[in-house]
Amino acid sequence: MKQFEYIITDPVGIHARPAGLLVKAAKALNSTVTIQKAGGKAAAATKLMAVMGLGVKCGDTVTVTVEGGDEEAAQKAMEQFFKENL
Repeated sequence: MKQFEYIITDPVGIHARPAGLLVKAAKALNSTVTIQKAGGKAAAATKLMAVMGLGVKCGDTVTVTVEGGDEEAAQKAMEQFFKENL
């Protein structure tokens, strides 16, 4: 299991467009990716409505957990995705 924390910098937070891109990126991996908002709720990164339901806003910290066969590469891919899109 690999984890990293990220502070959302997108002015609108995780809204429909970046959430859709996130789901697409997570589905392309062979690992399970979970996003947890600081203070509680978590969602599978492959579930669009669950990700949007977290209500992540600009400045919120999320913890991303990657588990599976390619977790090292998947973690790097997810970190890069977050830096470029969120």
